[in-house]
Amino acid sequence: MPWSWKVVRIAGIDVYVHATFLMLVAWIGWSHWNESHHLGAVIEGVGFILALFTCVVMHEFGHALTAARYGIRTRDITLLPIGGVARLERMPDVPLQELWVALAGPAVNVVVAAVLAAWLQVSGAWEAVDGIGVATGAFVERVMLANVLLAAFNLLPAFPMDGGRALRAFLATRMEYTRATQRAATVGQGMAILFGLIGLQGNPILIFIALFVWIGAGQEASGVLMKSALAGIPLRRAMLTHFRTLTPASTLGDAVDLLLTGSQQDFPVVAQGRFEGMLTRSDLVKALPQRGRNALAADSMRECPTAQASEMLETVLGRLQGRDCHTIPVLEHGALIGLVTMDNVGEFVMIHAAERGTPG
Repeated sequence: MPWSWKVVRIAGIDVYVHATFLMLVAWIGWSHWNESHHLGAVIEGVGFILALFTCVVMHEFGHALTAARYGIRTRDITLLPIGGVARLERMPDVPLQELWVALAGPAVNVVVAAVLAAWLQVSGAWEAVDGIGVATGAFVERVMLANVLLAAFNLLPAFPMDGGRALRAFLATRMEYTRATQRAATVGQGMAILFGLIGLQGNPILIFIALFVWIGAGQEASGVLMKSALAGIPLRRAMLTHFRTLTPASTLGDAVDLLLTGSQQDFPVVAQGRFEGMLTRSDLVKALPQRGRNALAADSMRECPTAQASEMLETVLGRLQGRDCHTIPVLEHGALIGLVTMDNVGEFVMIHAAERGTPG
């Protein structure tokens, strides 16, 4: 994700912090200083938000490590002001496995809350709950209650929260997966309407949550419908077969000329018919001011996932989503024979639906 910096690697998974998260930390520190003009209050406020987001990271690792048990790799975890995002390569195909992956995150928060509650009980450090707030009350008790709220919020049966995925997994044990997704998305959007109506009474945060849930539910349903529409379709039926390539001897200037004279954005570097790497538009724009037009394009190319012409289109779709490479080269016996992008997959779905008489 742009404007993100890697801070640590745990269990083979890179953890990134987005620039907006740092802005949140700075805002928390400034708010405490502006209110108290005391350094101790600033340290405690920043310490609480860092402790809270440490629990968020643990929540995301709950998803990631459970998914790893089913052979699903997690690309990375990114911290944002609204929480954490674990980019799994795919969700499990078996409903029961998806259920465990979805519930693993909130389960981590429940365990953390239980451990902190036990410590408070043993130490006798409990305080009255009505005295606990975002910026007031005992530090450990605030972190404990925050974990309870994290678990409860994420268990709401609405996409993109964990509860929505758990609901879909439960329904998928009783009906077809696409239908289960649509049912779960409908429940989520119903909750979004409810949040929005309550938010109109004077709570703008609930309006923001309503928009977040509405959009997330719609995207999840659309993604599953697209995957269902692509089921059983060979990749070679949808791939681009008219495309331009570069050679190891091509320069960045050659790539600029191809970019400006056509609609293609990413260019495979091919040596004697073999795919060597991909020069993406973003890498080209980044390399030009640093290396100039006469630099070799191959020095700025990157490795991208490939696909075999014999694969089904639905299996390749996951490789296109959430990748830095937005173009996947299609190979046959090691030779490059086509390219696949999200744009041409979308166009294929549109034409395929129109031919079946269901353009909607």
